[in-house]
Amino acid sequence: MTRKKGLLRLYVAGTAPNSVAARDRLSDALREEEPSCEVEIVDVMETPERALEDHVLVTPTLVRVRPLPQTQVFGNLSDRQALERLLEPLRRKGRIK
Repeated sequence: MTRKKGLLRLYVAGTAPNSVAARDRLSDALREEEPSCEVEIVDVMETPERALEDHVLVTPTLVRVRPLPQTQVFGNLSDRQALERLLEPLRRKGRIK
């Protein structure tokens, strides 16, 4: 039986300072963990309809799509504890080593 990879989706607004900071912090957190999860970056400046379809009203927003339940963290990801809580189920299931 194949286990689905974890999926994170980060919604950003182009090169806005908070969006750049969120990308950098997520990259740093995942680099430390040697991730085996998929990360999708959605730039709402390029595809605003995607944000509307996914009910995202604030950028940056990080969504853990898989594993369920879906969880969101808003802002530039400077709250390390909130980011760790979002990533924890990925670690427990072996999706992040």
